Amino acid sequence: MDYNKESIKLHRKNQGKLEIKGVVKLENKDDLSLAYTPGVGAVCLAIKEDENEYEKLCSSAKTVAVISDGSAVLGLGNIGPKAAMPVMEGKALLFKEFGGINAFPIVLDTQDTEEIIKTVKNIAPSFGGINLEDISAPRCFEIERRLKEELNIPVFHDDQHGTAIVVLAGLINALKITNRNKKAKIVINGAGAAGIAIAKLLHDYGMEEIIVCDSSGVISRHRENLEMSKLELLTYTNPHDVCCGLLDALKGADVFIGVSRANLLLEADIKLMAKDPIIMAMANPNPEIMPDLAKKAGAKIVATGRSDFPNQLNNVLVFPGIFKGAFEIKAKDITTEMKLAAAVALANLVEKPSEDKIIPGPFDKGVAEAISDSIKKKVKK
Repeated sequence: MDYNKESIKLHRKNQGKLEIKGVVKLENKDDLSLAYTPGVGAVCLAIKEDENEYEKLCSSAKTVAVISDGSAVLGLGNIGPKAAMPVMEGKALLFKEFGGINAFPIVLDTQDTEEIIKTVKNIAPSFGGINLEDISAPRCFEIERRLKEELNIPVFHDDQHGTAIVVLAGLINALKITNRNKKAKIVINGAGAAGIAIAKLLHDYGMEEIIVCDSSGVISRHRENLEMSKLELLTYTNPHDVCCGLLDALKGADVFIGVSRANLLLEADIKLMAKDPIIMAMANPNPEIMPDLAKKAGAKIVATGRSDFPNQLNNVLVFPGIFKGAFEIKAKDITTEMKLAAAVALANLVEKPSEDKIIPGPFDKGVAEAISDSIKKKVKK
């Protein structure tokens, strides 16, 4: 199937992917009076008297806003808000289908950090959670940080944390299969939103040796003029102060995690790594190295972001369950502990991990529920 052509046909036929559907009947005068005036006035006054009633009386309190400025959409780059909308609609659909959560897509016609923060804060009363999507680094870090500080509802940048959680889940099982532990040497290529979040979560999990590279090479103390987000990386990565380029970092490495660009690695580069390396090549739509080439060069386990290869590392495994759990416990924030619990729960769903099965599939049953339950258990502790 030509997914590109068929996708355009599908969207044109339906004029998008979403509709709004009521959950109460409107069949007679009494129905109308209960759902709307005069009955709804009493509901408004109940919330005015006690704002805690909002969560009990309004569906908005269990609805996620999926928000983007269109500045970093998939692998397409800065394509603007209108061109980003098909992705945001898709995200809203995934929330509903995989987590049973209502979500509404919103694209903003600004890429100014302060304007975005102000706008999201102003519309926040209409929602129970904020899912930031496809906002470019480093602005995304400041936007998320400020919104988490200034709002009392969960704020989650899926490009960062959803990616990090699914990578950690896959890595947990890949390390088991290859008889490795938390001392494994990990190289991450890509120091944008996803790469930095992956490094942070792996560090929080206890991985001891992580090296991050960007387009200029290894992020090390030898580098000058590093922006703040990359300087912060040096507080918990590159413990041996490896310098220079990606190939220098790959020597003897156990794991490669790519969130960068297509066709970055050659077979010879894989051969620089330790025996039976783990390759997570997540550039979309084309990975840093194709799985067959990586395997030919000696890789033991290969994962990508694509559905047509084994071991798809897909954010859809994460965000529905994260918000499901957050809503059920009425969480005001999504913490590091919750992310770690989600990753472990996701890994544990694979009863017998194998080279071609380190992570559940998007249509495996019980994924969102398992993540939600892990969050609830973590908070109760």
